[in-house]
Amino acid sequence: MTKIPASTNWRVANRANWDERVPIHTASEFYDVAGFVAGKDALRDFELAEVGDVAGRTLLHLQCHIGLDTLSWARRGAVVTGLDFSEPAVAAAGDLAARIGVDTARFVASDVYDAVDTLEGRTFDIVYTGLGALCWLPDVDRWARTVADLVAPGGFLYLAEFHPFADVLAEDGRTVELDYFRRDALMWDEPGTYADMAAPTSANVTFEWQHGIGDVVSALTAAGLRLEFLHEHDFSLFARFPILERNDGIYRFPADQPRVPLIYSLRATKA
Repeated sequence: MTKIPASTNWRVANRANWDERVPIHTASEFYDVAGFVAGKDALRDFELAEVGDVAGRTLLHLQCHIGLDTLSWARRGAVVTGLDFSEPAVAAAGDLAARIGVDTARFVASDVYDAVDTLEGRTFDIVYTGLGALCWLPDVDRWARTVADLVAPGGFLYLAEFHPFADVLAEDGRTVELDYFRRDALMWDEPGTYADMAAPTSANVTFEWQHGIGDVVSALTAAGLRLEFLHEHDFSLFARFPILERNDGIYRFPADQPRVPLIYSLRATKA
């Protein structure tokens, strides 16, 4: 993690990183595209319970990557649109939709902040943003205003995200190592990818931002959305810290250890 040169274009760097990793991800065991094509669901149980029935509803997935979550909602009856700034990711998602025979999905290449113009002012019953998305956006207030413009009256935003408190912990999962209130960009220069750490890569510089829970909730309410719930979860979907123990496909702290939140989810409606 280093200080960013003033001349650096964070969007160009991040897009190059994600573009390069699309073929790695589609071929990886982590994403298990073959399993998905065979019928495996990419969504998590808590998301399904908190979003509810989507049959016949329009759903926009912001920062959809290669579309597994997006198409999982389509399999449950939603008419879906996936949006991502990576053209290779959007192309991969479209190919995947064709492979599984879903004709109620479309995928669009666009920056999140340009989504309202790209989608020509269309609104959706549900705007969905999944895990690991917000850290790639520098301005959470602008994101919230964009989301509010995309949600149809009576519709809602559903956000599931890694908890920002877990982001400040050291690898032991116990020690506070980083500043929770840091809001300037973090620059990383790391080869490989979370889906395949050994994969050879060249576009390795990325920029991320921390957004506290208060920042996210305040931004959404300021944009005119009403918070229905904010849930904090004591589990992770991967072995984020060595101390975590796997049970039924999720990872939790041992029963005799203090817990901290690892994921949060919220739902906010538009009057």
